[in-house]
Amino acid sequence: SEYGAMIPGLQAGRFDVVTAGLFMKPERCAAVVYSEPVLCDAEAMLVKKGNPKGFKSYEDVAKDTTATIGAPGGGTEEKLALNAGVPRDRVIVVPDGQSGVKMLQDGRIDAYSLPVLSINDLVKKANDPNLEVIAPVQGAPVYCDGAAFKKGDEALRDAFDVELAKMKKSGEFAKIIEPYGFSAAAAMSTSRD
Repeated sequence: SEYGAMIPGLQAGRFDVVTAGLFMKPERCAAVVYSEPVLCDAEAMLVKKGNPKGFKSYEDVAKDTTATIGAPGGGTEEKLALNAGVPRDRVIVVPDGQSGVKMLQDGRIDAYSLPVLSINDLVKKANDPNLEVIAPVQGAPVYCDGAAFKKGDEALRDAFDVELAKMKKSGEFAKIIEPYGFSAAAAMSTSRD
């Protein structure tokens, strides 16, 4: 299913659960019931080596009147930059990760922002020693996702949570997610509440 069709599909009964990385946000919590957290991730910025503009936060980008930041259009990072005061004309919509890296390398943007895991994956693939990751972005929220269930299916959600808790306690959860760069400790240190 396409990303934007997941919650409507769940609500329509086309499937029983969505496990595709839907961050727990207020508008989504109003539409679905979530399991306990499965994955958590913070925001990051990719900059040139040495962080020449000294960015640590989206507010730092806003304060530098010449700075530009790339982010996915309509995504969390674009919204965070705009909410921090970065003017619309300095928030550059980037279509995909590879384009963001290339735009940074070419000097068309001063920073590129995505979640930590996504940025780290791009840096690994780019294999460019002239890039540096700033993480986490100061003042930016840490988001967690969980399995999403249709409202009214709390019994199924609760059964999922029981099995998830067993996996977390036994160490099986960490063995499954950590090889992919995810932190079991982050997901185990918080709750859906």
